[in-house]
Formats: sequence, structure tokens, C-alpha cells
Amino acid sequence: MNIYLETYGCQMNEYDSELILSILKKADHQIVQSADEADVAFLNTCAIRENAHKKIYHRLDEMRGRKKRGQKLVVGVLGCMAQSLREELKDNAPVVDIIAGPDSYKRLPGLISEACGGDTGYDLSLSEYETYSDVAPVRVPGVNAWIAIMRGCDNFCTFCVVPYTRGRERSRSPQNIVEETQAIVAQGFKQVTLLGQNVNSYKYGNYDFADLMKMVGDVPGIRRVRFTSPHPKDFPLKLLQVMKDHPKLCNQIHLPLQSGSTEVLDRMNRTYSKQEFLDVVNVIRDTIPNVSLSTDIICGFCGETEQDFQDTVDVVEQVGFDSAFIFKYSERKNTIASRKFPDDVSEEIKTERVKKLVEIQRAISLARNEKEVGKTFDVLIEQPSKKNREEWLGRSDHNKGVVFAAPQHKPGDFVKVKITSAGTHTLRGEIVTPAIAFCV
Repeated sequence: MNIYLETYGCQMNEYDSELILSILKKADHQIVQSADEADVAFLNTCAIRENAHKKIYHRLDEMRGRKKRGQKLVVGVLGCMAQSLREELKDNAPVVDIIAGPDSYKRLPGLISEACGGDTGYDLSLSEYETYSDVAPVRVPGVNAWIAIMRGCDNFCTFCVVPYTRGRERSRSPQNIVEETQAIVAQGFKQVTLLGQNVNSYKYGNYDFADLMKMVGDVPGIRRVRFTSPHPKDFPLKLLQVMKDHPKLCNQIHLPLQSGSTEVLDRMNRTYSKQEFLDVVNVIRDTIPNVSLSTDIICGFCGETEQDFQDTVDVVEQVGFDSAFIFKYSERKNTIASRKFPDDVSEEIKTERVKKLVEIQRAISLARNEKEVGKTFDVLIEQPSKKNREEWLGRSDHNKGVVFAAPQHKPGDFVKVKITSAGTHTLRGEIVTPAIAFCV
């Protein structure tokens, strides 16, 4: 059958879609690039924010219209939204024929058969053991490859639905991850990004995350290793030392803050205080002085006062993040916060705080980028620039986007680029031409 797959949400969902494609191709299904060509259309979904839900429901309305016009189509909702909103999705029948959670992808060939036979296919079981270690992802050729080193989460932040949609934390064997890294090198990828809800918690026998990072960095042919996301509660000095000493491990860390208020952090069950977060940042920068730091921040969490928000502003200004992803709090069903705390900050105040924080962060990002002018970086070319297709967009070791002209090069090439100007989000530069030695 012809299968079409759309992916919504985070990098973990992108990786899951690569697993799904592998499972379906192994079952002799054909993958198509348009829902109009498909017998079966899957939506691999995210449950983190309300906007993601709206996109999925809008897409389902479009597919409902196709079915009303008499066109045959099996529709499946997969992933986190399927797991968290199963009853709502069942109420959308007959448009939704298959509902499967993140631990049920191996059941998809059977669920397709059930749906084609007129039944509705559901599998929303959560596993304590499933890591898909035996599935080789089907990747689109490119520069970066994702590898999920673990699944699930044991943190139970009160705003987050992930422990309920992806189950408890479990790690893959380091040998299995190294083998997958070797496979992506053979496929031509230059960079790997290791994924986990909290990569610091990776544990397999006597191996911890620092051990795994070194093992992946030692794989012949891999040029860069990144990871996301760690948790500030348990950032080990051992990992920082490995990052400092290993030339393949990038000097960039995404360190989610969520809030700068100790009181709000306590309600979020983040298990660290404002000062403890700042202490972690100090240790990171003492160990890796040129590290680039990015973060996630939620504005308007339950009970957030103006003083709580000012605490967040204070942390942002003290740390000086290179970049930040800033969001309004969006209550998720089945989370601890939805049961325990009223969503009592108005939309107007949430919007106002997001705008203010974005403005502050833009100024910080610009100031930090301007310090890079005059420096030369090794840049990995990723893709053509969106604004000018005759220029390339690449990234430095510390994850700064760099735009430059280099017609003789292609994605996957490493080039030396001298930074000539800086904007809020990207740097501009020019290729550094190697000196040519002449014999006389």
C-alpha cells in the first residue's frame, strides 16, 4: 500500500518517523510524498503545546473532507498526541482509523491490515523495554543524523506530558548506538546529534553519558557530535571534561531554564533553584570558557507573579544565553499541573511577558554574535541560504548559523569562514582562502 507520513514536533518525533518508515518499508509498503497519492496517511504528532494540537485537528478536518467526497483513505494518528488524547481522537471516528502511541510502531503493519478490513486499529500500550534498537532508521541523505540514545522520562515536571506519552526512562546499549553511528558515517553524514528527554540520565550497566559521548566521538569518520537535552539538576563535571578534551564534541549546550523563579521552579518540579541553575552555568563556563549556551523558557506558568517573571529576566541577563526558545505556558491534559494548579495567568500577561523577554534576548544574542566578528570558524555547510539561494548556510562548532558565498562547495563540506558581520540570529562571513606556497 502507498503510505504517506507527516511529522510534527521535536527532533525525537523526526527520529521516530525514520523508525516508522523503516518498519513500514520492511513490511513491503511504499512510501509516497503526498497525501493525494496515499492509501494510508499517518500524522506523527506532538503533545507539548496547544498549537501542535490545532494543526493536527485542522489536518484531520481536511482528511475528513476527502473521505466525505468518497475518496478512500485510511487515516492514522501516531505519537504523543495519540497517547495523551486517545479518547478525543476516538470521538473523531470515522476520520481516524488508527491510533498508535510511541511504543507501538512495530504494530503498524498489523493495524493497517485491521483498518483496511473495516476495524479501527488501536495500540496505546507503553513499554518498559522498547527502545527500537533493532530497527535501522530510514534517513533522508543530509548533513546531520539524529540518534535516540534513550526513550521515556522519569522527571515528571508538572507542566510536561512526556512521562505519560513516552513512558519510563530506558537506555540503549552503547555498543548499539556506536553501531548506528558507524552506519550513518557509511551513509555520508558528518554530524550526529544524540537525543533524549534527559541525556544526563543515560545509564547502561557501567556506562554513563560521558562514556557514551566519548565512544561516539571516537567513531572513525564522524566529524561532530552534539546532544540535546540535558537537565540542570544533574550536569556532571565528567561530561564537561570529556567535551573539553574531545575534538569531535561540540562546544554547545542546550540547558533548559524554564523559569528563573525558585518558587515557580518548585511548582514545576524542576528540582533546582535559581541559584543552583546559575551555579551550573558557572561550572560549565569555568570548564569550557568558549561554550555556547541556549535554553528554553516558559512564561506565565501557574501562579507566576511579576516578581517571578523578573527573576527569569534576571537569570537571562546574568547568563547571557546565545539564544533562547521562549513560549507561553499551555496547559496540557493529564499533567500534574492541570490537576494541581489553576492556569491563572491571563493570555494578555503571558503574551506581554513573552514579548518583553524576546526583546531582551534579541539584544543579548546580537551582542554575543557581534563579538564573533573578525574570528574564523570551521563551518559545516548544511543547505542553501533561504534569502539567497546562491549562498550557503552552515554552522560553527558552537552552533552559530553562518551565511557565506562559496559556489565551489556543497552541503557536508567543512570550510574556514571569517566572520564579517553579525545579526541577531546569524553571522555573515567570507571563505578564508588557504595560502599557496610557491617554490623559488
